[in-house]
Amino acid sequence: MFYPYYFDPTYLLIIIGVVLSLLASARLRSTYAKYSRVRSRTGMTGAQAAERLLHAEGIYDVRIEHISGNLTDHYSPNEKVLRLSDGVYNSTSVAAIGVAAHECGHAVQHKENYVPLKIRGSMVPAVNIGAQLSWPLILIGIIFGSAGFLVQLGIILFSLTVLFQLVTLPVEFNASSRALAALQRHNILYAEEAKSTRKVLKAAALTYVAAAAASILQLLRLLLLFGGRRNDD
Repeated sequence: MFYPYYFDPTYLLIIIGVVLSLLASARLRSTYAKYSRVRSRTGMTGAQAAERLLHAEGIYDVRIEHISGNLTDHYSPNEKVLRLSDGVYNSTSVAAIGVAAHECGHAVQHKENYVPLKIRGSMVPAVNIGAQLSWPLILIGIIFGSAGFLVQLGIILFSLTVLFQLVTLPVEFNASSRALAALQRHNILYAEEAKSTRKVLKAAALTYVAAAAASILQLLRLLLLFGGRRNDD
C-alpha cells in the first residue's frame, strides 16, 4: 500500500539509516581528532609513510599528491595517484599515518589485482548512471501513475548503488588489514601506536557499514512502497 508522504510509516527506515550514518560519522570525527593529536615516535609524516610503504611493496609508479579538505584521502587506480588530505599529508600523528597506509593498501590491492577491487571498478560506470537516473525515473513514475515500469526501472538502478556499497566493504576492510600489518612490518609504528591506528581505521570502516545499511533500508522502503505497484495498477 502506498501511504501519503506526510504520514508514511516507512520513513522510519530512512530515519534509522540517517541516525546510523550520523553516529558513524561522529565516531570517526571524534576518534580521528583524538589520535591526530598523538605524534608517532618515528616522526614520519603521512606522505613519508605512504612513500615508504609503497616502495617497500615494490610500487614506484604511484604518485603521492596533496589534496585539500578533511579526510578526502583516496587512491585513484586509473591515474595511479594517491591523494592525501590537509590533515594527513604533512601530519606526523598516528591517525594520519594510519589513513595514509590505508590508501596504500588500495594501491597494493591494485597491483595484486585484488578481485573485489576489480569488481568494484568495473561497476563504476553502471553505478554512476544508476545514481543519476534512479530517482528521476522513480519520481516521473509516481507523477504519471500509469508509468509503473519507470518506478521499477528506477528501483533496479538504485539497487546497483546498494550492490556497489556492499562490494566496497571487503575492499575497505582488506585495505585496513594490509595497512596495519605493513605499518608494523616495516617499523613505521610501534605496537602500542598500531592499536591507536586500528581504532581510527575501525571507525572509518564503520562509516562504510552505516552507508551500506542506510542504502539497504532505502531500497527496502522502495520495495515496500512500490514492489507491488504493478499488480495494483
